[in-house]
Amino acid sequence: MQSVNEPVKLALKGTPEEIGFVHGDVLRNQIRSQISIYATMFQHTSNLDWGQVRELAKEFQPALEKLTPDLFVEMRGIAEGAGVDVLDIIALNCRSEIALGRFSDGCTSLSWKKNEGARVLSQNWDWTDTVKKNLAMMSIEQPGKPTIYMVTEAGIVGKIGFNSNGVGTCLNAIRAKPMISSKLPIHVALRLCLESASVDDAVKTLESLGGVASAQHILCADSTKALGLELSPVGDKHISENSSGIIGHTNHFLENRYVNEPPWLSGSPIRLKRLEELTQELVRDGVKGDAITPALLRERIFSDTYNLPQAICCQEDPSRHISTRSSTLFNIVMNLDPNDLRAEVVFGRVGSGEEGPVLKMPW
Repeated sequence: MQSVNEPVKLALKGTPEEIGFVHGDVLRNQIRSQISIYATMFQHTSNLDWGQVRELAKEFQPALEKLTPDLFVEMRGIAEGAGVDVLDIIALNCRSEIALGRFSDGCTSLSWKKNEGARVLSQNWDWTDTVKKNLAMMSIEQPGKPTIYMVTEAGIVGKIGFNSNGVGTCLNAIRAKPMISSKLPIHVALRLCLESASVDDAVKTLESLGGVASAQHILCADSTKALGLELSPVGDKHISENSSGIIGHTNHFLENRYVNEPPWLSGSPIRLKRLEELTQELVRDGVKGDAITPALLRERIFSDTYNLPQAICCQEDPSRHISTRSSTLFNIVMNLDPNDLRAEVVFGRVGSGEEGPVLKMPW
């Protein structure tokens, strides 16, 4: 029997339609659960019922069909496999845009240069515990594209992971306006990064398609380069590695001033400062190269509980509505080294004693 801390593992391959149909068919119950969970969340945060959410999802369909036709076909396949309407699947994939930043997924991400030809890319992903049962580990094999290994929510085509070319992605939600529905939803942008041959290729693809629909941060790395992509529909900023070869990010923009970003998660600047302190402690301790291990990062950084509940290892805040209480749902550490390409994933709050086992990608 599957453990609560060990999600479904799904190997997908074939045409976009085939990939989508199997995704939808195998995760049918989880997708329907996601729709129910997000319906409650939209009602609470945005006063929208699911019918209204689907109407808003219609605004994104022309851009998906035009800019990313293969991914639209994949979404249609997911809908068919799950026995739901394609607008339900578009809504899940555009949930960050439709909510206009009202969802408070708080996350802490980190890239660290091991040497000139290897990076470690890692993050805690924090979100409402209600979606935890609907997370899945996926591999996606497509002709002419790198194989993808990622952790995602059921029904969503792109999220956090890496590919066989050693390109990896992490995500930090940002709350800022405007939102432009004729551009790429962030989860679609993540998938495009995961289909790329390099960080530069990912940036080129996003720019060539006109950029993203909402303000978000993607920490994108390959074996030789890492960039913090502070993306918005009205202009982007890229953050490079510091003198220690590190990029850290939480849930507020550091350099992008193109958007209207009111303060929202009070713990985000505190988490970022704490992340900087913890990484610099390790640098001073002489940690570098192969000593930057997943176990070390989990123990010394991603289990940190300073400033609870809004800590790096996040804990539910009982003062929030149950549908938007965040806690750390998983930690991922990717070794982006062409000679040793792999990741470790732990579901649950690392260091809490209640987390799951260390899972490998590829599995």
